[in-house]
Amino acid sequence: MTIAVGDKIPKATLNVLRDGVQAVDTQELFGGKKVVLFAVPGAFTPTCSAKHMPGYVEKMDAFRERGVEVACLSVNDAFVMGAWAKDQDVPPDLTMLADGNGAFTQALGLELDATAFGMGLRAKRFALYADDGVVRQLHVEAPGEFKVSAADYVLANLPGD
Repeated sequence: MTIAVGDKIPKATLNVLRDGVQAVDTQELFGGKKVVLFAVPGAFTPTCSAKHMPGYVEKMDAFRERGVEVACLSVNDAFVMGAWAKDQDVPPDLTMLADGNGAFTQALGLELDATAFGMGLRAKRFALYADDGVVRQLHVEAPGEFKVSAADYVLANLPGD
């Protein structure tokens, strides 16, 4: 079942690359904070590298001004996410989350079967906004689309405080 507005972010452990691979708990990531989590089907893939990530990097100041943290999720390992962050000039406060086995992505119900493309299980392209661990907005892209998970769209639709 797909996570929905009003649901709590599921408890899971993800990895980040900070002085080696570090485990990060979703309750720590989302608890007591406003967070935009955007997911990509794969680091270094065309739309993800040419449009999705650059939009968030470009708009980080606007998210910071709104008091919103930003995290990127992909079913890749922490080393790939770290290399992609360097390649994309990702600022240190845009958290690069590795869901290597796709367990968190599956818990969200937002997995994408990309086996036909030789990529296995991946995350659908989506963005969600959570406040204190509760999903307040969920933007899932239609197959082949890149609109509602883009940084501009998410930023324009954040609730006013």
